[in-house]
Amino acid sequence: MKFPFLITVRGCEAFCRVQQKQFLFQIPRLRSCALRCSSTQLIKDEKNFYITTPIFYVNAAPHLGHLYSAVIADCLHRYKQLQGFNSRFATGTDEHGLKIQQAAEAAGKDPLTFCTGVSERFKHLFSSCSISFTDYIRTTELRHHQAVKHFWSLLWNQGLIYKGVYEGWYSTQDESFLTPSQVGNALDSLGKEVKVSLESGHKVEWMKEENYMFRLSSFQSQLVDWLRGNPGVIQPERFYNVVLQWLQEDLPDLSVSRHRNRLQWGIPVPGDTEQTIYVWLDALVNYLTAVGYPDQHDQWWHKAHHVIGKDILKFHAIYWPAFLLGAGLPLPQVIHVHSHWTVGGKKMSKSLGNVVDPLEHSQKFTNDGMRYFLLRQGVPDSDCDYTQDKVIKLLNAELADSLGGLLNRCTAPALNPDQVYPSFCSQSFHGDQGGRAVTDDLHMLAAVKSLPAVVEKHYESMHVYKALEAISGCVRQTNGFVQRHAPWKLERKDSRDRRWLDTVLHVSLECLRIYGTLLQPVVPEMSNKLLTRLGVPPDERSWTALNFLPRSQGLDSPFEGRPLGPESGVLFSRLESQNRDKQKPTKTKKSANTK
Repeated sequence: MKFPFLITVRGCEAFCRVQQKQFLFQIPRLRSCALRCSSTQLIKDEKNFYITTPIFYVNAAPHLGHLYSAVIADCLHRYKQLQGFNSRFATGTDEHGLKIQQAAEAAGKDPLTFCTGVSERFKHLFSSCSISFTDYIRTTELRHHQAVKHFWSLLWNQGLIYKGVYEGWYSTQDESFLTPSQVGNALDSLGKEVKVSLESGHKVEWMKEENYMFRLSSFQSQLVDWLRGNPGVIQPERFYNVVLQWLQEDLPDLSVSRHRNRLQWGIPVPGDTEQTIYVWLDALVNYLTAVGYPDQHDQWWHKAHHVIGKDILKFHAIYWPAFLLGAGLPLPQVIHVHSHWTVGGKKMSKSLGNVVDPLEHSQKFTNDGMRYFLLRQGVPDSDCDYTQDKVIKLLNAELADSLGGLLNRCTAPALNPDQVYPSFCSQSFHGDQGGRAVTDDLHMLAAVKSLPAVVEKHYESMHVYKALEAISGCVRQTNGFVQRHAPWKLERKDSRDRRWLDTVLHVSLECLRIYGTLLQPVVPEMSNKLLTRLGVPPDERSWTALNFLPRSQGLDSPFEGRPLGPESGVLFSRLESQNRDKQKPTKTKKSANTK
């Protein structure tokens, strides 16, 4: 074959400039270059990861559940970064809709001023609690308005949106129309019978209006096929089964606009200034906006993972996938669903006065303390209960005493006067003659060696509490190892005792290094403090650095003989119980009366 021009190949870049001329694949050198180029791009894309929280509705201040969603997503984001992924993490606020309009009116503010004030409270909370988002999106931003209008126009041009009359029960609180089977009877505060949503308990009213409808019913079979073909796409499995059950019922078309005379605060329907785009269609598009939709989203969108609360499951597992199918976009890889938090066994409520201020409690128990408690006690499948005494007991037991005590013991100048990562003596540990290790020690080593794989499995499925349970169990075993061999009783002047003392400390510090590395997504500040004390630099804290106790395998250890990091105080300070705090003023008062 003859070509009317000359091509000089200089690496993959030359090919990339002519890759659309497909006949060039017939040239062996260019074909090889093409394969290398596409392979490199595939590897690069495989290392992209995109995680989102729901965007939080700004009709009220942030509460514990909001922080829980953010901490879960942040944990997954940090974990993926440890594994070498290029991870993006979006959170933000949902600022349109009737509830916002009404809340702003009640506060005597214009909607945007009201939204800005509350949105800043969310942003401050997340920044204060080490939520390492890469994008904080507000639905009042211009970039989002442009993305929503483009998305709407795409559905409209596909014939998936039409104008019609909708009649049915509507919940202002839920911003949602309901089917008759979703509505029941209840009594209001005055004893009057009213209609309520069976799912949320919020009051509903009968409404009839002309607005735009999305052909949701057209996507029912595709949604079922998607779920059945991807059984892990909604986690935990309990919620996957809930969505499949919903899809066995009729799926009516969805109202996706509201008349402007009732809802002014929102994005106008393109080409119809008398209609406002439904807040949920508007809000869900934020996930695309945050990765540059409609022009620059491709490299991220096919790696999307959502973290949501169970109360918004239907919007994310039925409406959102249907919208995406209509727009011809990939569906989310995984929707991670979590349950709610109760306080003292009761649902959080302003009327009960039991709403937990997450910022106040994170200041009281530290940012890492709150993160650890929420992820250690939070079980995605079922609601979890929050009490201050429970927080104090858990943090004192697992962070202050168990992990912090182990670090203090093994780095104390009395045991480690040279303040170095001591040497490991294989003969002292498990030599045929003179080895001092016992069966429990070998079990501990096996548990710690397999710990990264166990933790990885649970981080991936967002069962972080199981990962922390496994880490905590290993920490207890390591404390048992130190207690069993009591290195403080060994005679440093005796060479055999000295080698064994150093070996016990080396093994213990190796265990601590593994724990500190694995805990980085959960308690980033405390992990940094622990690893810095061990003399582990930032470039040796990744997932690939989790090679436990290489000296026991006859390999060199990069840490052996290194100086420890500077003493920086207690890893986690013990917390005083609330009962003691309540008793202190009483004692002071009695003392004053005596005087």
